[in-house]
Amino acid sequence: MTSGATVWLTGLPSAGKTTIARELAGRLRTEGHRVEVLDGDEIREFLSAGLGFSREDRHTNVQRIGFVAELLARNGVLVLVPVIAPYADSRDAVRKRHEKNGTTYLEVHVATPVEVCSARDVKGLYAKQAAGELTGLTGVDDPYEEPVSPDLRIESQHQTVQESAASVYALLSERGLV
Repeated sequence: MTSGATVWLTGLPSAGKTTIARELAGRLRTEGHRVEVLDGDEIREFLSAGLGFSREDRHTNVQRIGFVAELLARNGVLVLVPVIAPYADSRDAVRKRHEKNGTTYLEVHVATPVEVCSARDVKGLYAKQAAGELTGLTGVDDPYEEPVSPDLRIESQHQTVQESAASVYALLSERGLV
């Protein structure tokens, strides 16, 4: 059995994070790996219910997800975390928790431009923001701090979901995790 790891896929809403994570999870499960996807929307519903979208609440949400991811990863699970995590300091705190416990943490920036994300608009968030029905949309009227040196940068607008997932798989393979 290979050791666990956390793979955090960060990027704007509708960048393709969850789609890539689910594609990769399917491949990993087929190969017999223990895999969990910690989807941001599901976590907000079950683990972080009651939190809003202030900077403090977003930080708390990311730390909760990071704690669960590290716990699973140190117990041999490959954890895919498709969560925006807009602030660098929040992501850095999660990385430090992993390092402190000797758990592998990989950061993947799904670097899809806001124009492409807005055109995809999987959840209708960009349309709501444009209509004035929503404020605080990450990357539009709320900040998104791009990773300075992620382990992998994916420009999902230039490749298929399968190719994006294969890029993450190749990173896992390079690091001896699959």
